[in-house]
Amino acid sequence: MNCLGCNLANKIGYVNVVFEDDYVCCILDHKPYNERHVLILPKKHIRYFDELDENIANSAIQASKIISKAIKKLFNPDGITICQNGGVFDELTHFHMHVVPRYEGQNFAEFYTEDGETHIEEKNKLEETKRNVIKAIKVLD
Repeated sequence: MNCLGCNLANKIGYVNVVFEDDYVCCILDHKPYNERHVLILPKKHIRYFDELDENIANSAIQASKIISKAIKKLFNPDGITICQNGGVFDELTHFHMHVVPRYEGQNFAEFYTEDGETHIEEKNKLEETKRNVIKAIKVLD
């Protein structure tokens, strides 16, 4: 199976990894809603939320917690949204979660529309963001 989500999670091709463990890989979204938008992907192919086994589910939740803490500490957003889109709304055809820093005045409904405004980072900015997030994760309690 040629699954884009599997390729991203298993680093087949270049991705900006900010955190990983035995079960999940967390990468910066290359077309972020906001700068520092992170995807959490299982390394094993899983399509739907209800297919997660206990290890992967626990790992994904722990990763979202770690990433949220790092983003809050480093970038001080007004809030963080953690979400998952399944079924026909999953463009990767691979389970993944979004961790998205949010700021007052943003209409998050735009995140779910094709025409919504995005705040795309330049490629060189992704590298800098990756370094900063990794550094913040390393100093967490």
